[in-house]
Amino acid sequence: MRLDRGWTTVLQVIGEDPIRIRNIGADVAVGDWVVPSADGEKVDTVLARQSAFVRRASHEGNRAEAHTLAANIDVVFLVHGLNSPPNQRRLERELVLAFDSGAKPVVILSKLDLVDDPAVIARSVETLEEVALGVPVHAASGITHAGLETLRSYAADGRTMALLGASGVGKSTLINALVGNDALRTNDVRMGDQRGRHTTTAAELVSLPSGGWLLDTPGVRAVSLWLSGDGIERAFADVFDLMDHCRFRNCKHEDEPGCAVLAAIEAGTLPAVRLESLKRLVAEEAALEEEQKVHLRAADKRGVHRPRTHNRF
Repeated sequence: MRLDRGWTTVLQVIGEDPIRIRNIGADVAVGDWVVPSADGEKVDTVLARQSAFVRRASHEGNRAEAHTLAANIDVVFLVHGLNSPPNQRRLERELVLAFDSGAKPVVILSKLDLVDDPAVIARSVETLEEVALGVPVHAASGITHAGLETLRSYAADGRTMALLGASGVGKSTLINALVGNDALRTNDVRMGDQRGRHTTTAAELVSLPSGGWLLDTPGVRAVSLWLSGDGIERAFADVFDLMDHCRFRNCKHEDEPGCAVLAAIEAGTLPAVRLESLKRLVAEEAALEEEQKVHLRAADKRGVHRPRTHNRF
C-alpha cells in the first residue's frame, strides 16, 4: 500500500490493519502483490505484475535504470488542472507511459470549480482530445464533486486506478472526494507558477468505500520515458497511420517525395508539432537504449547480472 525508505506497508486482510515489513533488496512498487518471508519481517517474493507504470529513474547516477511508479493498475488517470493552459506535449509523454504500462488511460481535467466559463472548459477538453486520440477526457472537481460519479465508475468490480500528474493539479483533492474523507493532505499551489508543493510525498494505495482502489503518486514534474513497447505507436497512431502511405518504406519524413506525413502537414490535417514531438521522443528513447547498453556492458565487466530489455527501434 505504501513505500517508505526501506519499509513496505502491506495489507494482508481487507478490513484489518496493515503491517510494515522491510523491502531491502526487493524490487517492489505500490500495487504489488508480495509474499512476506517466513519470519514476517521482510518482502520475500514479488509476484508477477499484470501491469506496471515505469519511467526512467530521475536520480543522477542511475539514469539508465527503470523506476516503477506503480504496479497492477487497471486504469491510469492522467490528471491536468483546468487552472493552467492545456499541455499537449506533456500529455503525449504520459500517454506513451500509460499505454506501455498495460493499463487503460483516462485524461482528467481537474479543478473544474475554478473555471466559470463553459467555453474555456470546452476548449481545454478539445485541446487535449486532439492528442488523446480516442482516450476519454473528463472534467471533474474534488471541491464540488462534479464529475466524480464518472470517475468512480472506472473502479467498478474492484479495479485499481492510479492518478498521475504534476504537483498542484489536484490529485489529492480528487482522492479525498472519491474516498469520502481527508485521506490525504492537500496544499495550495504557488501563485507564481501554479506548481504544487508536493503534498503527496510517497505513492499510496487507498481503498474506495464503493469498492476498488485508488493509487496516488507524488507529483511528477518531468515525465521521463523508459524503453517503449508499443506506447509510442499508440500515442501517435495518427502519424503512424500516415507513415503507412509514404512512397518509400524508409521515409524519414523530411524532404522525400511522396511522403504522406509531410503532405498531411502541408494540407493542415496534421499539426507539424506532432511530427516534431514524435521524432523527439523516438530520439530520446534511442539515446536511452544506447545509454543502457553502456550501462549493461559496465555491469557485465563488474560481474553484475542485469536483465536485458529489447527496444522496438
